[in-house]
Amino acid sequence: MAFIETIDEERATGRAAEILAADREAMGFVPNFTQLFAQRPEVYAAWQQLKAAVSESMDTRRYELVTLAAASRLQSTYCSLAHGKILAERFLGAETVQMLAADHRTAGLDEVDVAVMDLAEKVAGDPTSVTQQDVDRLRELGLTDRDIFDVVVAAAARCFFSKTLDALGAEPDAVYAGLEPALRDALTVGRPMPPAERPV
Repeated sequence: MAFIETIDEERATGRAAEILAADREAMGFVPNFTQLFAQRPEVYAAWQQLKAAVSESMDTRRYELVTLAAASRLQSTYCSLAHGKILAERFLGAETVQMLAADHRTAGLDEVDVAVMDLAEKVAGDPTSVTQQDVDRLRELGLTDRDIFDVVVAAAARCFFSKTLDALGAEPDAVYAGLEPALRDALTVGRPMPPAERPV
């Protein structure tokens, strides 16, 4: 499941037990990443606080587009699957998300969405490639400086989470094996999905 020891509910105590229980209640199972972060519950709490501070100030759909763009650029299968699933189920449908995974510029999105995902990709891949022109493009499309800041912070924060999971070998949860095969394959942008197992 990971390159280091993870902590499951049977062995967890204190704060580790609390975060495992909270995620089981919220999601119906304990994600592999929570069992990984149970090594350092205080770091997980800080991540959750940062994620909430960023995502709560953004339109949910935009946050998910930014996150998918960043995760794809980072080749994070785990995060790509997680946020692609949300986009497919709540906003765009599986076919559109498949097209997004292949090339968001030709997936039928409007100009604002494309520009937002373009910026998120640059932030995740090479932030020094971001130019004044990128920012001005978003301003011309109606985004405020605060909106642009949120896009950048959401993409930059994804670098922390995705890189932590991949560097420690966290495998995507078994629930993602239930996605439509074509969508699952499109969102598998880095490490392959593990053999299907039942969620715990």
